[in-house]
Amino acid sequence: MTRLLSRRTAMAAATILPVVNLLPQRLSAEGSWKPTQGIRIVVPAAPGGTTDVVARLLASYLQGAWGQSCVVDNKSGAGGVIGSTEVAKAAPDGQTLLMGNIGPQSIAYSLYRNMPYTPKSLIPVSNVITAPNVLVVHPSVPANTVPEFVAWLKAQDGKVSYASSGTGQSPHLSGAWFLQLTGTKAEHIPYRGAAPALQDLTAGVTQFFFDNLTTGIEFVRAGKLRALGITSAQRNPLTPELVPICETMPELKPFDVSTWFGVFLPAGTPRPIVDSLNTQMRIWLDDAKTQERFKSMAGFPAYGTPEQFDAFVNAQIALWKSVIDKEGLKLDVN
Repeated sequence: MTRLLSRRTAMAAATILPVVNLLPQRLSAEGSWKPTQGIRIVVPAAPGGTTDVVARLLASYLQGAWGQSCVVDNKSGAGGVIGSTEVAKAAPDGQTLLMGNIGPQSIAYSLYRNMPYTPKSLIPVSNVITAPNVLVVHPSVPANTVPEFVAWLKAQDGKVSYASSGTGQSPHLSGAWFLQLTGTKAEHIPYRGAAPALQDLTAGVTQFFFDNLTTGIEFVRAGKLRALGITSAQRNPLTPELVPICETMPELKPFDVSTWFGVFLPAGTPRPIVDSLNTQMRIWLDDAKTQERFKSMAGFPAYGTPEQFDAFVNAQIALWKSVIDKEGLKLDVN
């Protein structure tokens, strides 16, 4: 509700929400909010993954733009739910941001029975980057194409494992959906983020991983992993050599997944704070240096207004609900 408040309505609301009057905010002559204290960006994943990388890029920009310290705080666990819960419960003063993603901000609402927050607990500010996942395998896996990989999986009969950046994240569900469509088996090994998952995969502890293309591509380019295909239905012009998995086998035709990462604020954050942060994100995402950095990660800037990002997130929640309900996946947050 508060994300839609006009200035007059927000001022009236302050009379019933006294905490708003205590917010550490400063208005410039143009009426834009600026922080008077340090900013914290909570990353609901371990250091090294895409969520962490883009959060650190944004933190560096905001620190220069606002002249206040901006630190990244990694709070991994439960597929991103632990870190997201911390932001949902934080004071709505603009000092605590969430670098959310497709897992805890869309998939989790249908996957978990006991979610500690709801979509209304967080205000979508803007999307940041979108990219497909990529199916990467350890070099010991004797497959160079998806059909060869599926044949190998069937021969292993469940004796292999696949990594994910956390239960309920898109790499987890990408793997689960892939196995169900191909009638194959593998053990799911969840990690607290992409970085530790990639570390064990390169060491041969697990055999494959549907990692975000933005981080997995670096390991492929370094020759540490082999890429078999991307999860989106469209080819990625930054990696034209990678074929969409849905084109490789008839049973995989429905397979289409793209991941995304965006910024959220606690519910109740006044609209001037939301708008000020959104403006800074637009400037950051329009910058040629940011776009070049994202290009090196095989991702695309995805700026949107708070209203556009809100509509996008709601559509993603509905999409993944239909997939999860159809597959009968239900877990508990623990």
